[in-house]
Amino acid sequence: MRHRRTGWWLALVGLVLSGCEMLPTGGPTQPVDIEEAGEGTPSGTVERQVAFPAEEYAKLDKQGSAVVKGRLRYTSSAEGTLVGKNETVSIAPATRYSAEAAEAALAGKRIEPADPRAREYTHYAKTNDNGYFEATGIPAGVFYVAGSVRLPDGSRSPLILKQIEIGAGQTREVDLSR
Repeated sequence: MRHRRTGWWLALVGLVLSGCEMLPTGGPTQPVDIEEAGEGTPSGTVERQVAFPAEEYAKLDKQGSAVVKGRLRYTSSAEGTLVGKNETVSIAPATRYSAEAAEAALAGKRIEPADPRAREYTHYAKTNDNGYFEATGIPAGVFYVAGSVRLPDGSRSPLILKQIEIGAGQTREVDLSR
């Protein structure tokens, strides 16, 4: 059961927002979906209340000139501070659709998978051995940056989520910690 939950958690973190897939330069990364980060079984999945807003997404850029970088860390009373080594961080546009998924994930619930069209707008970055990540080609806008850390027992930390706003050509540093 624990392994099943871990797989769902990893898949959920990536889609934290609505899930779109755009990989940064430097090779492929394993996407993590927010929808799967919550607890429970597939039958306990929360149904989406917000339909995919195609018009809202059509107004968004898929690529840009901004950079999002930072460090993924989780602090627990039992383990102290752990860095997210070789984890995937997702950067998804903040929309009504992605907000619903993020809210559910933060409440520990799993939401139905995102519409595949949403994945076209999400960027991913892989952390290094010290938990640092950098994603390039991010368009200007408001985004959810999300990730989780593998704990020593093999389980996942709670979802770590920050909302940021970034302009064209800017670099935004994110302390993705909890």
